[in-house]
Amino acid sequence: MTVRLAFNEDHRRPVPVPPPPEGDPSTIDELDVPTRGITGVPDLMHHKYVIRDGRALWSGSTNWTQDSWSRQENVVVTVESRELAARFTQDFEQLWETRRVERSGKVDSSPVTVDGHEVRPWFSPKRGERLAQRIAAAIGHARERVRIASPVITSGPILGTLAEVVADGQVDVAGIVDLTQIEEVLRQWEANGIATWKIPALRAAITRAPFSGKRSTPYAPGSVHDYMHAKVTVTDDTVFAGSFNLSHSGELNAENVLEIADADLAERMAAFVDEIRSRYPAVAL
Repeated sequence: MTVRLAFNEDHRRPVPVPPPPEGDPSTIDELDVPTRGITGVPDLMHHKYVIRDGRALWSGSTNWTQDSWSRQENVVVTVESRELAARFTQDFEQLWETRRVERSGKVDSSPVTVDGHEVRPWFSPKRGERLAQRIAAAIGHARERVRIASPVITSGPILGTLAEVVADGQVDVAGIVDLTQIEEVLRQWEANGIATWKIPALRAAITRAPFSGKRSTPYAPGSVHDYMHAKVTVTDDTVFAGSFNLSHSGELNAENVLEIADADLAERMAAFVDEIRSRYPAVAL
């Protein structure tokens, strides 16, 4: 059996949201398998996926840490599909060969049929802008419901469309965010003055619709990582699930999302989002 492991290599540059847990490269390299650190400045190798035997896939938002399994809300998707496994393998090889975030993600996003359902794999950064536009379009075209779980919502296309849909009031919109991270983003926008147009859009989107906010522990070296960490969007009968925060930085990171057209799964994921948001108070900004 051959095993290879690629991991995010820290670069000590500031990022707009808390970075993933820091792995010790020396400890990882002691594993009895080939390993490679993947660098990006300031972008992250943010994937969390496994390809098994070229026919099965495990992906989602869960980092391989104790805190991720015990302190955070996350989503994991498992799929049996050689075609999808091949797409993920292509992305992995780009990371493995170049060791650079910005040179990865150039992978076909056309649909694959899995058990009668259409599944599109998306990878950033090469497809990051298209992915953000795809999610924004799905939110904009929703007729019945939108459910969102994302630590932050800062991607321009997604945020603008979500604020418009909430203002129209014709679709059942609700979600859950990480309130600590949302407040940090707002402070950054107010301080740098670059994205000031986003401030009223974000406030309107997550206060005029029933969004809840988890107040997690602020990021610090050695602190616990108890974020609201799930990344899933449901629009009517379509699910977007993976490692991708609904953020501009997510478009530039190495990320992946599975877009799945499945009414039963959409119902389950919408219920999951509603169950999480029931645990926490409504967002107040």
